[in-house]
Amino acid sequence: MGQAGRNALIILVVLAGVALDPLRPVPNPAFAAVVVLQLLHCLTPWRSRWTLAAQVVLLPFAGPGAAGMVAASALLVVRGAARWIVYAAAVLLAALLVPAVPFGIALAVLNAGGQGLVLFAVTRLGDTRAAVEATRAELAARTVEAERAQAAQHLESAVGTALSRIIALAAQGDLAGIAEVARSATAQARAVSLTPAQLVPEPDLPPRLALPILLAVHGGYLITGLIYLGGRPLPSVLLAVALGLHLALTIPVPRTIWPLWALGAVAAVGLVYPGRAYPQLAGFAAAGFLAAGRFWWPLAAVSVAGTAAVLAARGYDLPENVYWSFNTVAIGVMFAGLAAQTTLVLQAREARRALSALAAAGERRRISRDVHDLLGSGLSAITLQAELAKHVQSVRTELSTITSVARDSLAALRAIPADPDPRLSLAAELDTARTLLTAAGTHVDVDRTADRDDPLLAVVLREAVTNVLRHSAATRCRIEVTPDGLTIVNDGVSGSVAETGSGTANLTERVTAAGGTFHIEQTGEEYRLTVLYPAVIGRDPDRVEPIART
Repeated sequence: MGQAGRNALIILVVLAGVALDPLRPVPNPAFAAVVVLQLLHCLTPWRSRWTLAAQVVLLPFAGPGAAGMVAASALLVVRGAARWIVYAAAVLLAALLVPAVPFGIALAVLNAGGQGLVLFAVTRLGDTRAAVEATRAELAARTVEAERAQAAQHLESAVGTALSRIIALAAQGDLAGIAEVARSATAQARAVSLTPAQLVPEPDLPPRLALPILLAVHGGYLITGLIYLGGRPLPSVLLAVALGLHLALTIPVPRTIWPLWALGAVAAVGLVYPGRAYPQLAGFAAAGFLAAGRFWWPLAAVSVAGTAAVLAARGYDLPENVYWSFNTVAIGVMFAGLAAQTTLVLQAREARRALSALAAAGERRRISRDVHDLLGSGLSAITLQAELAKHVQSVRTELSTITSVARDSLAALRAIPADPDPRLSLAAELDTARTLLTAAGTHVDVDRTADRDDPLLAVVLREAVTNVLRHSAATRCRIEVTPDGLTIVNDGVSGSVAETGSGTANLTERVTAAGGTFHIEQTGEEYRLTVLYPAVIGRDPDRVEPIART
């Protein structure tokens, strides 16, 4: 049975507990019509103010037992604050349908209010759980959208102003100013803090109301029971303890098993209480066993059967025994259904929140990675170019390169939050690499045997060239673009270059996600970076033709 089927079963069982009376097995026509309309309201989308109005018209003829169903329909059909006004009116109507005795009026009002909340909760919580499940991806997408908007604001504030300033300084020929601003912006870009965006608000109704309804139902039943018990101390204490234990078993927090056994013990005391039995307590024990899981369901059946057996042994006649046994079943299924739906919808909400949090964390990680790979590399290149330009007589070419890199970095900054896959041009990056390395006094040899413009290789090349400039005194650098991927080899490495760091880690993650491999090695002063991913390039990673089956 699917989740929709389980929701419908819970609603049917709870509605049966509200509507059926074993002492009056054949309801009057008006009551039966209210029940039919309630089935429409609880199990189908065919609920409207017209069907609610029909229930209200039928209520005076249906009797006080129908008031709880009308109250539930009011909450299901009406929207906004008006729903609670209509709900209260339906509950108060129950008082007009019973004899004008304080005891009877109080019981009618409390029963109608509690039954209305239970029916509304099991129906609406089921609807909300389905809606929450259906909107998991939507919430994740909206959360990612919020993360991107917030990241764009942070990046523009931290780096965008600096890049615009670099472009202006390049126009003025201020190399010292460019180097200073670029160094500061590089540190800001690599250390930009991306704080989580505010979560998307929850729906108007449950799960926000799930726990308040749960508390209200338990509190209302406690008041009803205390009125019924007429102030008898020990039975009142037993009832309060039973409700408290059941509530402890229902609220979705880390639980222990002892409240379940304690609830069973309280129910047993109620059944053997001297003078008069209190079988209602057995209903809470049955509800607790039902809500605890399938392993405990046989004990729920034992609670019901034990109630009937003990009452028969104590001399209760058959109609009264049937009434209280059915009452035990009704309380058990009503409270177990409410507990089950509450737990399910809260679990669904937490799952949706967890999914959106994971999506948001992934987006923050992706943005941080792109900031490092795209902005950090560009700003480092600007800093190095500005430092190198101080030692040449004509700086026009260097200033032009700085301006070009700054403009590209500014465009990347504005694209990073919005585009999870920045489309860099490999051809443009090769040209920039040749210019930067040549300006640094490095002989550049580019061998391009594959005519392709791969954005991933462009990102790798940008980071690799930055590392050549920052971590070596290279005199030669060879860049090979082949059908298998990319290889970059340079000399001038002094000491050992660590393979860790956010740049290498980011590139490894990018290449691995594309189905390729990222490898670096150092032999003496020579440093080699290789990216291979034929699975993406040629769709045939092992380059072996498949053997036809015979």
